[in-house]
Amino acid sequence: MKQARKQQLLESLVGALCAERSVEPPTSGDADELWATFRALVNTRPPWPADEAFLAQQDKLLQGLIAEAGVHGVDEAAPAQADGRMRLWRGDITTLSVDAIVNAANSQMLGCWAPGHHCIDNAIHSFAGVQLRAECARIMEAQGHEEPAGTAKITDAYNLPASHVIHTVGPIANGHPTDLHREQLASCYSSCLDLAASEGLRSIAFCCISTGIFGFPQEEAAGIAVQTVRRWLDENDLDMTVVFNVFSGDDEAIYRKLLGI
Repeated sequence: MKQARKQQLLESLVGALCAERSVEPPTSGDADELWATFRALVNTRPPWPADEAFLAQQDKLLQGLIAEAGVHGVDEAAPAQADGRMRLWRGDITTLSVDAIVNAANSQMLGCWAPGHHCIDNAIHSFAGVQLRAECARIMEAQGHEEPAGTAKITDAYNLPASHVIHTVGPIANGHPTDLHREQLASCYSSCLDLAASEGLRSIAFCCISTGIFGFPQEEAAGIAVQTVRRWLDENDLDMTVVFNVFSGDDEAIYRKLLGI
C-alpha cells in the first residue's frame, strides 16, 4: 500500500472514530503515529454499529496492511517428521491463510481492550476489523453468560486471510497448573477441532493457548497441545491439517522437539 494512500485512509478513519466519541482528532502525525492512534481507538471502541463508508475504508486499510506484510499458506509450515497432519509455523497468525485461526480469548469474548496490547487477542481483533467485536458481542448477548474455559465459538474472520476465527478461553494457571487446568487446556484444543470439523473446515492454526498472561508453563502446555491434537486426529477419520503457530524462539524450539522437526 502506498504511503500517501495509507496516510489518507488513517486520517479519515481516525477522524471518524474521534467524531463518534466527540473528541478532537490529532492535528498531525505520520502514518505510524496514526496507525497507533487508530488501533488504540478500535481496541477501546464498544461494539457499536459502523456505517458502510467507515467499513469500506477500514477494510481497504487492513487488507492493504496484511498484503504488505505478506500472506502465508499451510504449505509454508514445516510438517512433523512422523505425522504430516501436524505442522509448525513461526510468524504472525494474522497473516495465515487457513480455514480457521484460533484466538486465545478472555471470558468476555470481546477482544482485548488494552490499547495496542501485544497479545494475540488484540492483534486478531485489530486486523480483522470492528466487525469482529460486534459479532462476538451478538454471540455473547445471545448466550447470556461469560464463556467458560475449554469451550469454543466460531466467527467470520472479516479482513484476515483466514476464513474463520475460532475463539477459545484457556485456563488461568498463573504458573502453577492444576489437573483441572490441564483438562481445560486439552478441552480448548479438542473443542476447537470439533467445531472446525462440524463446520467442514480442513485446516486450522492454533496459537499457544494460555501461555501468555494466563501463565501456563510453555513446555507443559505444548505437550498437552500436541498430545491432544494427535489423539483427536487419530480418533477422527478426517482430512484435517493442524498448524501450531508460534511467535517466540523458545516456543519454536519446544514444538520442534515435540514434532521431530
